[in-house]
Amino acid sequence: MRFAFKTSPQNTTWAQMLAVWQAADDIDVYESGWTFDHFYPIFSDSSGPCLEGWTTLTALAQATTRLRLGTLVTGIHYRHPAVLANMAAALDIISNGRLELGIGAGWNEEESGAYGIELGSIKERFDRFEEACEVLTSLLTTDCSDFQGRFYQLKGARNEPKGPQRPHPPICIGGSGEKRTLRITARYAQHWNFVGGPPDVFAHKRDVLAAHCADIGRDPKEITLWRTCASSRTSTTGRSSRTPPDSPPKGSTSGSSTYPRHTTPPCWNRSPRRSAIRDYSTDSTDFRAPPLALRRKSRPPAAEQTRRAPAGAAAEWSRAEEQ
Repeated sequence: MRFAFKTSPQNTTWAQMLAVWQAADDIDVYESGWTFDHFYPIFSDSSGPCLEGWTTLTALAQATTRLRLGTLVTGIHYRHPAVLANMAAALDIISNGRLELGIGAGWNEEESGAYGIELGSIKERFDRFEEACEVLTSLLTTDCSDFQGRFYQLKGARNEPKGPQRPHPPICIGGSGEKRTLRITARYAQHWNFVGGPPDVFAHKRDVLAAHCADIGRDPKEITLWRTCASSRTSTTGRSSRTPPDSPPKGSTSGSSTYPRHTTPPCWNRSPRRSAIRDYSTDSTDFRAPPLALRRKSRPPAAEQTRRAPAGAAAEWSRAEEQ
């Protein structure tokens, strides 16, 4: 089992969010940290303040040394996937190979409508998402890409330099729709994020994902399974000598996401380390907890107290309509 945390950059300050991430970077139990990718707050009044996700994530990459990091998740309709591929490659370089590429079909009608970003019907969202996954993986792995689809077209498109992770940063797809989400996950993802729900529902969705993998001849053990759990306070397990904030910034999702699986696939090295670069197409190293020596020895004191997040950490995905 592995642990992560998520903070949403809404109704908070940069200083508060930075303090949480730097504290978590010192706590060996956390393998990765995540933020969301929205332009309006989604856990509270949508007129409140909200930091842009990818800019925030880039700054957090520079402020940490060990944590893997990503957005959970980026709605693919917000940016052309060719632009997102360039962003992902750049952030993978900046973070020294720590990026996790979290993507989804998109769901937020309010901010999409306000900004004039076409969201489309449920079918259109997933048709677009499937095309975007193809565009992303092509631009992140090949020298030159051509693509002709309904939503996206590429002609001799390049994306250089590539990030250090091979063949590309691991892709995380969030959601549990059995017809489209899990089928796309089986084809393109290295991680699947299941948010909320009892264990029997999780087990059923896992079996559906395994069936989709069987349809295309993929070993389901190649996909790491994530089950997100909500918590109102930051865990003290593995706390470093420097005390982290007692509560996360308002609007964040604190606590842990768990990563249950029976075995670690031989192609996947999940060991967080100071040099996080890996080639997961060939690496056979099993997961090990990071050594205590990886804790950062000096940082400014963390904020004494931050505001508690509203309940309902799974709200983002519970609002999403899926297939």
